[in-house]
Amino acid sequence: MTQTSRNSDRCPRCAKGSMVTDGSTGEMFCNTCGFVATERVEEEGPEWRSFSKEEGENRTRTGTPTSLAMHDMGLATIIGQADKDASGKPLTSSMKSTIERLRTWDSRSQVHEPVDRNFRQAFSELDRLKDKLALSDAVIEKTAYIYRKALDKGLVRGRSIPGLVAAALYAACRNTETPRTLTDVANGINIKRKDVARCYRLLLRELDLKMPVVDPIKGVARIASIADLSEKTKRKALEFLKEASRIEVSAGKDPMGLAAAALYLACVMLGENKTQKDIAQAAGVTEVTIRNRYKGLKEALKL
Repeated sequence: MTQTSRNSDRCPRCAKGSMVTDGSTGEMFCNTCGFVATERVEEEGPEWRSFSKEEGENRTRTGTPTSLAMHDMGLATIIGQADKDASGKPLTSSMKSTIERLRTWDSRSQVHEPVDRNFRQAFSELDRLKDKLALSDAVIEKTAYIYRKALDKGLVRGRSIPGLVAAALYAACRNTETPRTLTDVANGINIKRKDVARCYRLLLRELDLKMPVVDPIKGVARIASIADLSEKTKRKALEFLKEASRIEVSAGKDPMGLAAAALYLACVMLGENKTQKDIAQAAGVTEVTIRNRYKGLKEALKL
């Protein structure tokens, strides 16, 4: 059924009837003499409904932005799913089957090259990791950039795609100072930690990447959240780490181990009932590491 909307403008030919817009065909015509004033009117409203303020704000008429994390960078075109022609009329059954066949071949032709197939597999793994590790778009874009550079240099040949994706992701986390450990990334993609570490060293060497030193302060909030520590303890641990950084006793130490030791020291000082084992498990380090770092921090800060 055709939806029409009445406009207050009078017909320019007969001056009696009012102009009516047909929502299906986009024609504007007179409801008295049938004169067609405009053959096709562009619809300016949205094609969707929103049930909340956030949905209404997030939806736009434009497509997805270009991204390095897509095999074609988001620049390819596709044949739409709507089986209608340019004027909005349904296609005939014979034309429908032709368009469906064209749609299939169009989809296949986009990943004809081996490089495209490689990118599609790698970036599907990356998309899965993004949700699993709760990563930002900036980290994903950086990962895709590093992986593309590795592929250009021929580093992927003879190596596992998931291993190199995980290594590129860890490098991107280090570069953007996102607190994710090598173990987190390896567990997320379900391969051995040493395989990810090997690929990471390869990327550092071949792509000449310069990584910033990890700040232990970045890992405090994460460990405190997993170990269910109080805000007071977290703030005290941050004070200890800032002072340790000022007097330069944190240089060369494992950042997660140092953050865990600062949190344990804060627990001891404030009387919060948490064992070394609880914090070690939350930080992904051993209890021995916490004991050694705890002892060093206590002596350096003269507590």
